[in-house]
Amino acid sequence: MVDAKKYGGYIALVLAMLLILSYSIPSIRGGVGNIINGMLGPFVDELKIPFFILIIILSTLTALYSSLIQKYTIDYEKMQDSQERMKEFQKEYREAQLSQDEKRIKKLEGKRDKMMKEQLELSQAQFKPMAYILLLTVPIFFWLLFRLSTDHTTYIAMPFFGANPLAAAIILGIIPAWMFWYLMCSLAISQVIRKTLNIGGI
Repeated sequence: MVDAKKYGGYIALVLAMLLILSYSIPSIRGGVGNIINGMLGPFVDELKIPFFILIIILSTLTALYSSLIQKYTIDYEKMQDSQERMKEFQKEYREAQLSQDEKRIKKLEGKRDKMMKEQLELSQAQFKPMAYILLLTVPIFFWLLFRLSTDHTTYIAMPFFGANPLAAAIILGIIPAWMFWYLMCSLAISQVIRKTLNIGGI
């Protein structure tokens, strides 16, 4: 039997990656978007909330659950401590190489293997929160694609870009205005939330 506690993060990550890959399958992308539309569609169709406002609300929720998931699944103190010890080790190892102290170098190489293993474990620990965040975020993106990919009547005005339809590709000819707006709002709001919740950085 699979240990859910040990492998739960990897399972969630695989599911999230499959969901992302399903972007290239219109029937799946549209199906997920249609399902989410049953929950989010009324905010636009019945409550008449403007799309750019709804995107701010959704990006705020994204920033909130992303920050909370990371707060309770990542040991930032341990990660920062490991990074500091790695910096000290690299400095010590360079000094040993410059002084050509073979005995010291050999001793440090044994220590390096242990530290590299620890770094790998910390990197793997980040899979779990990333997987959960993707599982929650990808369906929202599918819904926005479902509603906005062919909508050239809803406009948004942004600095440097002016007024453009939310579906218009404004970044490198591939990133639509709604996605750029969503990401900018989410990044800005997440900084406030992380500061408020005292969540450390990686």
